[in-house]
Amino acid sequence: MTLLRFNTVDVFAEHQFGGNPLAVVHGADTLTTEQMQSIAAEFNLSETTFVLRPADPANTARIRIFTPRAELPFAGHPNVGTAYVLASEAERRKRPILDDTMKFEELSGVVAVNVLRNGAGIVGAQVAAPQQLSVGSGLAPGIVSALCGLPTASIEQSRHLPVIASAGNPFVFTQLRDRAALSAATPNQAAFEQHLPRELAAGLFLYVREPTSDPPIQARMFAPLHGIPEDPATGSGNVALIGLLAHLNSKPDLVLKARIGQGVDMGRPSLLQAMAAKRNGVVTATQVGGRCVPVMSGTLTLR
Repeated sequence: MTLLRFNTVDVFAEHQFGGNPLAVVHGADTLTTEQMQSIAAEFNLSETTFVLRPADPANTARIRIFTPRAELPFAGHPNVGTAYVLASEAERRKRPILDDTMKFEELSGVVAVNVLRNGAGIVGAQVAAPQQLSVGSGLAPGIVSALCGLPTASIEQSRHLPVIASAGNPFVFTQLRDRAALSAATPNQAAFEQHLPRELAAGLFLYVREPTSDPPIQARMFAPLHGIPEDPATGSGNVALIGLLAHLNSKPDLVLKARIGQGVDMGRPSLLQAMAAKRNGVVTATQVGGRCVPVMSGTLTLR
């Protein structure tokens, strides 16, 4: 019999039961990949993380990230939530994290995460994407229309066609014409199976830009082939989105920041703070962060 501690936390949340829930399983060194996948399916959240000893003692931990159906090389909300949980535990033990900076070993590389504080203590975290922005092939608007059940007229094509981009985890990014179209989108699993296999992209990321609204960007992300019909908040998607928007901007040098809302249409409102730096026409760095709220803690028993 094996006993494992776990915590759950709402990530990119302003209050409990908002944002994107995450399960963090501690002391997972003895678990097999199959056991981790089964535990993630049991939690049935967008992602579950497993904390292991790092290969390099200079790093904080090794982290493995699983959806209910597959392991991911990188994801934003699992890094933010795991950092929040580990930093909060370290604080309670009177062993605060040095310089509020953590380094996680992941399949995508070493990921740097900074703890966010206010006067009350640790409130969240901010993660830097482990890879530089890459912009790949496009996808025909008609295919995107099939994926999300919208007419092609709902797809905004003036700034960019649907395109695969990644800062550690690839998504198909599609701008829609208005908020009504975003609300009406519905994932079509059969279309995903036909047109968007998991090895091509993690999911479909839809967004609208409304400069007079707060937040000025609203997004939704569908990944049914990962067991995630819709994700309340997608850090790896939003960190690539801010990089893509900086890439598309005509200025060769800039620092672009944005507040991005997600999860509203599924009753899990989330707020993400994203940033991209661009120098000499190249996006050199991207970050995403937000607040976290603890929800549960307990013990998982493996027999």
